[in-house]
Amino acid sequence: MPGAASDTVINGGALVPFSDDTNHSLPIYPLNHGLIAPISRLAISWSHGNSLRVSVFAAETSASAGDQSCGGKVLEVKLGGGDPEISDAHLRRIAYGSVPPFALLQSRRSEVSALSKAPSPYQLDWWEHVLEYSKEITSLLGGPKLSPGAIIEDPNEIVKKGEEPTCLKAAWELMEIFYADKQSQAWLPERLVDWLAGYDSLFTSTQETIHGKLVNFQKELVNIQVIEDDPRYWEAMSSALSVGWLDIVVKMLRLHGSYQLDQLSNRELENGHVEAVAVLISKMPRLRHESTAGNLGECFKSKPDFTKAWERWRSQITKLDCSPYWIQCGNHQTREGLRNMLQIMLGKTENLSKATCYWLELYISHFLYIRPFTMGMESMYNLAQKCIQLKPPISTHRLTGLMIGIIGENTEVVLAECSREFGPWMVAHAIELLTAGSEHAEILLHDEHYNLGGISIVELHRLVYAQVLSSHALTWQIAPIYLTACMKQGMGLLENLLYRQSVQHNDLLLKNIEICRLYELDNISSNIMKVAGVYHWKHGRKGAGVFWLQQAQDATRLNRIAQQLFDSVGKSISDESFKQWEGVIELLGSESKPAGGLEFLHKYRDFKKSLQQVSGGKSTDAARQAKVSLILLMKNPSTPQRFWLPLLYDSLKLLNWKDCPLLNVSETNLLLNKLQELSLARLRPHFIEPTLPAEAISSIRLALATNLGRAILEE
Repeated sequence: MPGAASDTVINGGALVPFSDDTNHSLPIYPLNHGLIAPISRLAISWSHGNSLRVSVFAAETSASAGDQSCGGKVLEVKLGGGDPEISDAHLRRIAYGSVPPFALLQSRRSEVSALSKAPSPYQLDWWEHVLEYSKEITSLLGGPKLSPGAIIEDPNEIVKKGEEPTCLKAAWELMEIFYADKQSQAWLPERLVDWLAGYDSLFTSTQETIHGKLVNFQKELVNIQVIEDDPRYWEAMSSALSVGWLDIVVKMLRLHGSYQLDQLSNRELENGHVEAVAVLISKMPRLRHESTAGNLGECFKSKPDFTKAWERWRSQITKLDCSPYWIQCGNHQTREGLRNMLQIMLGKTENLSKATCYWLELYISHFLYIRPFTMGMESMYNLAQKCIQLKPPISTHRLTGLMIGIIGENTEVVLAECSREFGPWMVAHAIELLTAGSEHAEILLHDEHYNLGGISIVELHRLVYAQVLSSHALTWQIAPIYLTACMKQGMGLLENLLYRQSVQHNDLLLKNIEICRLYELDNISSNIMKVAGVYHWKHGRKGAGVFWLQQAQDATRLNRIAQQLFDSVGKSISDESFKQWEGVIELLGSESKPAGGLEFLHKYRDFKKSLQQVSGGKSTDAARQAKVSLILLMKNPSTPQRFWLPLLYDSLKLLNWKDCPLLNVSETNLLLNKLQELSLARLRPHFIEPTLPAEAISSIRLALATNLGRAILEE
């Protein structure tokens, strides 16, 4: 609504006064309108999607101050801010790409429920279908590809660049690890190690991270002369080792100066210690199914085998740590750095705390070196709280709340975080992961709630997401997929959505009708075609209007149009007026029969075509055919009386045929009788006078009398 703006001098030109000291969570959207103060009026209305259209009007004095200044600006303000990491186009690709996996999963749920004859499909191995669904969604969430590296690998490259990570994909994969992938529950900590390796860089925006530390060190690497004498070298390696990035640690150890050929003989003992630590790191036992290509460590699938390997590996580390040869290592930085790494692998809490940057990294390091035998969700929440106390976050990252909710097995918190940080798309699709094999989540999310209008939480979030899709012209057509998955209110909202679509564009109308066909909404499709027919008819597109009304089989409106057409032609039955309506008459056909019927108009069309073939009085056969059509029209009771005089006037050429009289005596008397009846009808008050020349009746009488005389002489 338009309204006067507040004093723009207050608060540095703010249109709405506010205080920075006010403790509130209301979002503030800056308007970069570029107009000269003061601002006289604002007009706010909805734009497409979740955007507002804001019209800013400058005061008349400021608008006339200079020729180059404008009187106003129209801006679009997107509410909610969206996802800063993902563009709108990419979000739309995600929305479209997630439709097939979602629809397939709903179809499989129906099949599994029918086969099991149970109210819930989760008694079977439902998680396998959910995992397949999750993998397809994950493939859609990939960030932009970074520029490819050099063909020849740089030996000094520590952190490899790949796909740009996004918080949306990180959140989805985190939920997949804990909820969907039941097969990897036995080595859950190792899955978290892999997850942190891929997404640790995301936390750099709110706090210092190991990834950021490695990236900074790599930038300074070219300026370091003796790498082993730089404390940052050992600090970066210790940090990477604490979170299990073994390949990076071993690669950095190979950069040690003792590996250089010119120093190998002089620093043999020092190099032996470095190599021994590198071998121990590369042989670290891992309780996991398999290792990613290029990652170091020995994988064990069973806990007994892993336990034996772990004890043997720890004994080797202890033995190396107690070796007397450390005294003979001449480089102090090397000796202290290597022994610190051994303490990390031995699980010393103080060393792990110094090596990690924030609570999540410390959390992962505990699973690697202090609690390596953890399987499933054993005391994971208590450990997370302990790590948060040891390393309190400087500021809260958008993934932190989700992580805490998942570890604490709190479905409500997980849903709230997904909705708050990642929006309706995330909630509508992630619910499938939350209910994969969890009876508690199944009951919580699928039970109907009175305060929600008798629908479940699942249906509520699907409806919300469908409404978001429906608000945008580029995504509304995929909203029916989610609305039809809502058993209570989905179909009603789908009807509203289909009725609200514009009928003026043919492509959009066809798409709307196709959606109705897919979901067997024949009644809605018929109503939409009726609306389209009326719209086109009222806007002058007569043919399109008749076509859509015929498709809708709307006999009532077609009969009204036929009557209107009949009346319009009857007012002026000249060649020009009839030519204007001839296409519509052809399109209507002979099925629409109002009072008087369109049958007459079709016969009149044939009569006009016969007259057109009569040229210059030479086409006697065509003239005789036109005469037959005329007599049939005048004898037919469906021919209205108001058309008699125009028909006779059009037939003057036939009545005055030079070669011979075309009409015999009886036919001529028929026409004279019709003319006499017409003369009497003109005395009635409601008679409609056709638009003909004033001498039309006298010309017709003369022509009929002449033809009668000639016909009598001919007989």
